[in-house]
Amino acid sequence: MNIRSLTRGDGVVIGAAVLLFIASFLKYYSGSGYYEAPTAWDNLGEGLGLYMGGVIGAALIVVNRCLPQPRKVLGLDLGAVGVAFTVLVAWIQFWSLVDVPNGISAGAGLILGFIAALVLVGGAVATPLVPALQAALMSAPTPHAPQPYGAQPQGGYGYPGAPQPGQPGQQPSFGGQPSQPSQPAQPFGGQPSQPSMPQTQTPAQDFSPFWFAVPVARPLFSEDGAQAPIAELAPGSWYLAVEQRGATLVAQTQDGRRGVLQDTSGIQRG
Repeated sequence: MNIRSLTRGDGVVIGAAVLLFIASFLKYYSGSGYYEAPTAWDNLGEGLGLYMGGVIGAALIVVNRCLPQPRKVLGLDLGAVGVAFTVLVAWIQFWSLVDVPNGISAGAGLILGFIAALVLVGGAVATPLVPALQAALMSAPTPHAPQPYGAQPQGGYGYPGAPQPGQPGQQPSFGGQPSQPSQPAQPFGGQPSQPSMPQTQTPAQDFSPFWFAVPVARPLFSEDGAQAPIAELAPGSWYLAVEQRGATLVAQTQDGRRGVLQDTSGIQRG
């Protein structure tokens, strides 16, 4: 699950669900002569069926957004089911507020629950339609100071700027002098050293693995050509490009999975 894929609309949904849950513990009705006014939890049909139904709908929307690809249960998209839950809760809350029994008035739990249900259904329905609500909820961290891939120390293998596999280079040893170079090393002072044995020059390769970050969330497809994504690359994380295939890259995720990144526009190299 990738929480960085959440949008501002999802933030509205989460906030409304929290408000709806709080409202379930407030007085559902109020009136003179009532010392212990009931709450929604005095009637499980309202507490579990109505208020928690809205919370469950919000949870389905958020979970479906965090997954790499939409999930379906019995052929129904989780996000669509969650939106249907929110619409139903707002509809029932409206008529519960209109049809208050005589002699009593709507309590804080009913009024606040109706407001929360309206905000909840508004965020769920308007997010795909309003561009402002589709912006990322959490901004990606600046990639100029990333966490090295695989939690390796800076300057080690794989960190942006370090020697990559397939590139000529020396393995530094204690004191900063090259240790057993595979190529003739250039010592300090710029004077060439004479190798004890002739070395074979390694031909330059056209591609060398490098680290990169994506500007927006992008799917990673299987190397066998299947169109179902196997993972999702998220902004703010570094991924290793291990191979180039035309205009696409073969990338490796933090958990070791490899796949093809078809959209390489706007990526930032480490």
